Amino acid sequence: MSPTTLSAGPEHGHVTFLGAGPGDPGLLTLRAVEALANADVLVAEHEVLDVVRTHARQGVAVVHTDPGPSSDPLPGTGTPQLTVVDGTSTTAGVPAVRDAAHLVMEAARGGRRVVRAVSGDPGLDTYAAAEMLACAAAGVPFEVVPGIATAVGVPAYAGVPLRDAQGADVRFVDARTASDRCWTEVGASDGTVVVSTTLDSVAAAAGELVSAGRKPDTPLTVTVAGTTTRQRTWTATLGTIAQMLKQAKVLPSPDGGRPVIAVVGERSAAAQRDQLSWFESKPLFGWRVLVPRTKEQAASLSDQLRSYGAVPHEVPTIAVEPPRTPQQMERAVKGLVTGRYEWIAFTSVNAVKAVREKFEEYGLDARAFAGIKVAAVGEQTAKALVAFGVKPDLVPSGEQSAAGLLEDWPPYDPVFDPIDRVFLPRADIATETLVAGLIELGWEVDDVTAYRTVRASPPPAETREAIKGGGFDAVLFTSSSTVRNLVGIAGKPHNVTVIACIGPATAKTAEEHGLRVDVMAPEPSALKLAEALAEFGARRRTAALEAGDPVTRPSERRPGARRRRSTT
Repeated sequence: MSPTTLSAGPEHGHVTFLGAGPGDPGLLTLRAVEALANADVLVAEHEVLDVVRTHARQGVAVVHTDPGPSSDPLPGTGTPQLTVVDGTSTTAGVPAVRDAAHLVMEAARGGRRVVRAVSGDPGLDTYAAAEMLACAAAGVPFEVVPGIATAVGVPAYAGVPLRDAQGADVRFVDARTASDRCWTEVGASDGTVVVSTTLDSVAAAAGELVSAGRKPDTPLTVTVAGTTTRQRTWTATLGTIAQMLKQAKVLPSPDGGRPVIAVVGERSAAAQRDQLSWFESKPLFGWRVLVPRTKEQAASLSDQLRSYGAVPHEVPTIAVEPPRTPQQMERAVKGLVTGRYEWIAFTSVNAVKAVREKFEEYGLDARAFAGIKVAAVGEQTAKALVAFGVKPDLVPSGEQSAAGLLEDWPPYDPVFDPIDRVFLPRADIATETLVAGLIELGWEVDDVTAYRTVRASPPPAETREAIKGGGFDAVLFTSSSTVRNLVGIAGKPHNVTVIACIGPATAKTAEEHGLRVDVMAPEPSALKLAEALAEFGARRRTAALEAGDPVTRPSERRPGARRRRSTT
């Protein structure tokens, strides 16, 4: 970053020292989200950048602190090395210094609102206190937004309560800086000890506790990547943890080891983790699930998958483009205003978007729908209409499809219906089911191409390799076109990947492409499809536990292993 002149503004800005928590973005506080939304400069530790960056406003100057030496890998302990990571951000006025405290103060002196984000809680960060003192000495106003401390949040996600009904003493130890006196004190106590260390050093920390007086058979849990979908927890004792990690083939890391939280103590509920492990026992925990839809279409589906512990990966398979000849759409929209139609039926979010864009082009708004009955297929389509200011008069009471809409659609009655015409804005590849059904009910239909669907561009090479090589645990197909287009732009999913389809027609298309369907939704709903996949994952997990086998993801199976057909 080149040196720049600070822009005009107040002599002093403001600094917010913000705790980003242990890793799960959902653990950010409301106050943290508010501070991020108002920040002019975001200075974040590299390991929390993805957690906080999504809440920052567009144009914020984003700078992150690189990790320190490989021998000093714990969050908040490396010497801050500053690097601009967002070339599109507004970086003017951010000084070219490599020390975090100086950067924070210089940016604040220029009148900027600076957020300094650290993992866990600022009060437990090695450098945050020094940076606060530097701000105080320079007269730069600051505030502290606490975060969930890693040493508290990770055991909670691992299902390891730190206190029981007897109120056992809890000690927190940083193994990297602990003195002999510290080890002696915690060794002499019979309370719970929470040790921040690394995966490579946890056995040595266990040895220190045994040498200090703790019994070798004292229960111990070790959690790596806590509160994220990469979380993994081992249960052992102080005397057996080294052998257990060896059996689990946890090898020394070239960078000094990943940070872990170890919980030691008779009352730490380590023995009850099978019952209390709520996070790692989610039905799709850690599963990489391919969602071949656009981000807008996949939003609610991806949120539901995350609630089951999955990691959704959205890959657009269809791109939406305007019709080649817009005159038909223009005439239909003008017909809405002039009273040509009794009904307008929306069968997709894209249809709502196409009509809304045409309205905006003509300077119209939702008031143009006055006196017109509106039908919508699907929850997301109805929500898109409500966001436009239009409440649908008719949404299928049963199946959310053209057939379901026809079941509830009233026949044309010349006494009660002054106009017999329906406006149907649709895709160029839509089926004729709805048109034929409406005509049979006595309605005239203007079947108008509102948008064209074309095959999307291929995803990145890394994604294509993961699809063909078994890197995904499951893929959700929500239509026959998603099957055809995904195979066309990225290749056929590997045979270890669980194939889930929204209905019989989609399943048939998948089978025609050589895919073996494992899961089918009980009704044609994307959310029901995700629910069915979660039930499949839960049954798979239960079967492994009952057989005494380790719980693995489908992508962890032996390549080429045959997959059994599901009964769902």
